[in-house]
Amino acid sequence: MAPNGIVVVGSANMDVVFNVERIPLPGETLLATSLAKYPGGKGLNQAVAAARAGSPTAFVGALGQDEHGDELFATMTSAGMYTECVRRVPGESGQAFIVVGDNAENTIIVASGANGLVTVLEAADRDLVASSAVLLMQLELPLDVVIESARLARESGT
Repeated sequence: MAPNGIVVVGSANMDVVFNVERIPLPGETLLATSLAKYPGGKGLNQAVAAARAGSPTAFVGALGQDEHGDELFATMTSAGMYTECVRRVPGESGQAFIVVGDNAENTIIVASGANGLVTVLEAADRDLVASSAVLLMQLELPLDVVIESARLARESGT
């Protein structure tokens, strides 16, 4: 990635969206009117938007070694972002389970999966953050790595 681009230190999740007439009450079971899966996560959404807008964009995060991880990685590469700092780790990728009512209200449950394993910046991650113009984060990774990234960015003039 060329210096002075955007680096996103953040989450990538497979979003599983259930459309329902209304949000269920506690203990209640409703049937969904539809189900869809989309690559998402606040970090990946920001990175894809930046890359599609034409900015050199890099992603720092983790994906599981599962089919969701494969699809999320393909989303990153098809958007043209720099992916050398994307870790592939044993286990599940992050997932978000989203229930959307006909009135557009929603409830979301996130299983962090691989995102929860990003606890420190590795040397290549640090170099990338320090050489970028902009750092984006979403507080969906462990707080220690978010703080480390913010401090490094400030020290580097990112």
